[in-house]
Amino acid sequence: MHFSLWRAHPRLLWLFAVGGMIALDQMTKAYFAATIPFGSSVEVTSWFNLVHALNEGAAFSLFADAGGWQRWFLIAISILVVVPITFTSLVKHATPLDRLVGSLIVAGGTGNLLDRVFNGAVTDFLDVHWRGLHWPAFNLADVFIVLAVIGWGLMSLPLSSAKTRSEP
Repeated sequence: MHFSLWRAHPRLLWLFAVGGMIALDQMTKAYFAATIPFGSSVEVTSWFNLVHALNEGAAFSLFADAGGWQRWFLIAISILVVVPITFTSLVKHATPLDRLVGSLIVAGGTGNLLDRVFNGAVTDFLDVHWRGLHWPAFNLADVFIVLAVIGWGLMSLPLSSAKTRSEP
């Protein structure tokens, strides 16, 4: 396929990218849930393990022990984030960078949303640690969301001061 087709149809590219990221997220979660017993870990390096964990809460297991109401709350929050960003990315005349960041948020949010709806919890399988300190386990959807936040942060930085220097 020619790149001109993708330039002519950025919304189609956006849909394929989001669909691919969601599929990759769901396939990796299913694979690791099927191959690693729940609560177990497989050491890959001295600082990285593959694990099988379930997170009923939000980031860093926030609300994980809240008694069940958090599932529906987090489903609602996910929908309130994913739907407007999808709408903005597909309907509004957005820059390619805005669409890229939007695709990461929508793919990550939808991946974790699907877990919450169908499993009641998000499957995590990546575990980074150093000297006994473990970062909370995470998954590809979380990686997509973090990359989007970094992207939005970089996009919010002021542009080069070259423009301001050239002004009289």
